[in-house]
Formats: sequence, structure tokens, C-alpha cells
Amino acid sequence: MTIHKFDAVILGAGAAGLMCAIEAGKRGRRVAILERASRAGNKILISGGGRCNFTNLHCLPEHFHSANPHFMKSALARYQPSDFIALVEKHGIPYHEKTLGQLFCDRSAQDILEMLETECRTAGVQMILNCHIQEIRRADAFIVRTDSDEFHAPALVVATGGLSIPKMGATSFGYDIARQFGLKIRETRPALVPLVLGTNDRAQFCDLSGVSTEVEVRADHSAFREKMLITHRGLSGPAILQISTYWRENCPIRIDLAPGRDVTSAIRNAKERNIIAARAALQAILPKRLAARWLELHPPSAWTNPSLDELERQVHEWTVEPTGTEGYEKAEVTAGGVDTEELSSKTLESREVPGLFFIGEVVDVTGHLGGYNFQWAWASGAATGRAL
Repeated sequence: MTIHKFDAVILGAGAAGLMCAIEAGKRGRRVAILERASRAGNKILISGGGRCNFTNLHCLPEHFHSANPHFMKSALARYQPSDFIALVEKHGIPYHEKTLGQLFCDRSAQDILEMLETECRTAGVQMILNCHIQEIRRADAFIVRTDSDEFHAPALVVATGGLSIPKMGATSFGYDIARQFGLKIRETRPALVPLVLGTNDRAQFCDLSGVSTEVEVRADHSAFREKMLITHRGLSGPAILQISTYWRENCPIRIDLAPGRDVTSAIRNAKERNIIAARAALQAILPKRLAARWLELHPPSAWTNPSLDELERQVHEWTVEPTGTEGYEKAEVTAGGVDTEELSSKTLESREVPGLFFIGEVVDVTGHLGGYNFQWAWASGAATGRAL
């Protein structure tokens, strides 16, 4: 058994772990990253459809969900989108703004991963891949034992991610370490994930799979106005992924299919109020197949103003009760995680176990869709890397 001594050992070569290693290495710390996969940054490479939505220009604390809505403020204030953009530009990586402040690589996510790996090498970071950890214990220092080696360090950083996308190697390892050292875990669940509809709603709408329209969706005092996509099992698209973080089982979501639009004024002003006028009015606002289906399911009982008022209300207040989500396999991130009450908001160090840090997705901080979770990874990683 070979013993290796470092100033810090980081578990996980994802976004947060790599950033933490870079910041610590730049300050002269001897850092090792232990990664169980055969390469670093697997989730970076698949993110943003392979283009890596690496940050968001409009990153604010209100774009994050946590039991403590103030926890992320310190880290986000000290490592901002402009800091990461400066790093991207230093490496000459071409990028563009897509919508709503979302920044993507022009070429591929490989550019971001190569940038981080280059920065790690420059900072003298040692990265050990295919590393299977057998045991972690704490004596005078933290001791991480693998098949053939022991890594000793006064600081241990857990950057192992959440449970989302298990085919990419996601496991509960980070939460297991937290429990081993007595830290509380907030209940974990899939987030930024498609929702599954019940039998009746599925029968009525899911043959329209592929139909997309802009909506405003509400649940648990939160609302998002973006595109919704009907799938063969339920609902997806940015608006649904966003609201999924706030949705709880046995709760309805309310969908405005025509936000800011008056659906029935064209019917009221038509020469003749009839189904032909109604179909024309709805198809001018909704996708044609969805408009036709809506009128099949919600035909006005008459062409009076009260019945048209009811049709208007139904379009703006479609209420569905999802039966579940598509699970961690389709979830972009994991909500919940290591309780922020256990950690320093400035350094992300355990309050009770000196030298033990948790960063990135393993912590109970979940960003909205659109580059916010990467910014949390960069910011939390930088906060801990500078504190080591």
C-alpha cells in the first residue's frame, strides 16, 4: 500500500471539483483529484446538447432553490459569470448567447473540459482516474484508501455530484460520506426533469407528442414562462423542467396555454359564432393540433358570452396533476442534498468536521435551467479552493 500525502484531496473530477482544484493549486496547495470514471468531466461533455451551457449572464440568488435561500449568496458574489467568461476568453474559446442570458460554446463542450484540464495541469494538480475508493476515515488527517493506495490530507473536498443521470456514473457516494461524518441530508429528488401525466390526461393529449408551445406554468408559488413540449408520457420543455424543481407529488400544476393573449375575442367579433370561428381563433394562438384537440375536449356549451368566458378561463388555467417524473435517468440535476445548515456559506466547510468540504450538486442548492447549475459549481468550487 503506497501512501501519498497532499494538502487536499478532492473526490470527483466534475465542474465543481475541477474548479476547486484549479483555485487551490494556483495558491500553491498540493492537490489530488480522485475520479472513479475513466475520464474527467463526463457530465460537462453531454451538457447543453454537447455545447455546454457554461453560465448565465443574469445569475442571481433568486435563480436557485434551497431550504436556505441565502446560503448561495456569498459564493456567487465572489465568483461571478464574468470571472468564468474571462477564463473562457483567455483560452480563446468561441461562445455565444442563446436566449435569456444562456452562454454556450460555439464548437463543443470539449473546449470547456480541455480548458479546465489545462488549468489543472498548470496549477500542478494531480488527477487520478479509474480510482475506486474502498474506505474513508479521519485520524490526524483524512485517509482515503483505494485498491492499492492511500491518500492522506488535512482537507477532504466532496464534489461527487448528485443522483441524476446514473448511466454517467452518478451514485449516492457523496451523501454516504456526509452521513458517515454525521451531516444531515435534505431529501433528494429528481429536478429539471420531465413530468409524467396520469392515465386520463395521457389518453387525451399524449398522441400529440412533439407539439410545443409557449406557456406559463405555476406550482408552489413559483411560475415560469417558456416553451412546453408534449411527450408520449407527459410534459417536458424548458417551462416544465423549471417547474419540476418546485413540484411535489399529489400536487397539481396550472398551465396558461396562451399567456397574455385574449383567446376568445376573435370568436366574439366573428360574423357567426360557431365551431369554425372557434377553431380559427384558437389555431391563431395555439399549435393547430393542440387547438383542435382542446375544442374537442372543451367545446363551448353555447356561443354566449358566459360560455366563451369559461372557454377563456380553461385555456388560461389548464390544471393537471402529474403522477410523477421521468426520474433520475432524465433529470438534469438532483434537488436536496447536504443540508446547508451543516456548512459555512463562505467556505462550504463542515461546521462540525474541520477540513471536510462539500461543493456543487451534492449540496442542497439547485439552480434553474440555463447555466445556473454550472455557475454554482464554479462559484462553490472557487470558494472552497481559495479556502484550502
